[in-house]
Amino acid sequence: MEVISGGFMFLIALVAMFLITSIKVLNEYERGVIFRLGRIIGAKGPGLIILIPVVDRMMRIDLRTVTLDIPPQDVISRDNVTIKVNAVVYFRVVDPNRAVVEVENYLLATSKLAQTTLRSVLGQVELDELLASRDSINHRLQTILDAQTEPWGVKISNVEVKQIDLPEQMQRAMARQAEAERERRAKIIAAEGELQASQKLSEAAAVMELQPISLQLRYLQTLREMSSEHTTNTIIPLPMDIITPFLRKLTKS
Repeated sequence: MEVISGGFMFLIALVAMFLITSIKVLNEYERGVIFRLGRIIGAKGPGLIILIPVVDRMMRIDLRTVTLDIPPQDVISRDNVTIKVNAVVYFRVVDPNRAVVEVENYLLATSKLAQTTLRSVLGQVELDELLASRDSINHRLQTILDAQTEPWGVKISNVEVKQIDLPEQMQRAMARQAEAERERRAKIIAAEGELQASQKLSEAAAVMELQPISLQLRYLQTLREMSSEHTTNTIIPLPMDIITPFLRKLTKS
């Protein structure tokens, strides 16, 4: 009886070990790439997966989008300005079989490729273009990375240049340039205002020349505005039309 019970316990342990090693459960976002005696037989999942112990080996692959931070890279732009740039890459695995067979570690490979591509692309553009056309540079980086990672079964969803650190001297130079640009715009706006005001005054003078009574009306309006102010002294200018007759009499006498 002891021999039978010992054999029964051994059989139970063997079945339990078989179940533990052969039954795998994969989540909805996971796939299992199965190798049978070293040969790939394809990706399975999600759900319950049954493996043959000792014969089958499975590798889990996550299909969710991965957010990869690229560490700051020292880049020399086309106009010989040294900057420090970092970025973020969004990618996911679309072919689990190639992600396992074609590359040893697709996460590490994608990270290193993104670093070298970032330095290469940003080294071909000038600083002004990098600051003003960041969207086009992001699209260029995405296109290059997507083409190079496609054989690995990796799809690059997006690439964003996150931060650009400029040297302190360059920051001061750009601040002076921005200040000079603002002063130039302010002077242009002031000059345009002076031009428009002079044009309006010229038009008003032309109207008053055609209609002399308008000058009298303007004079009376000015007197009314001056009398409405709370002042102790009021200076009343005399128009030339009033003084002219007296000057003529004095000249004749």
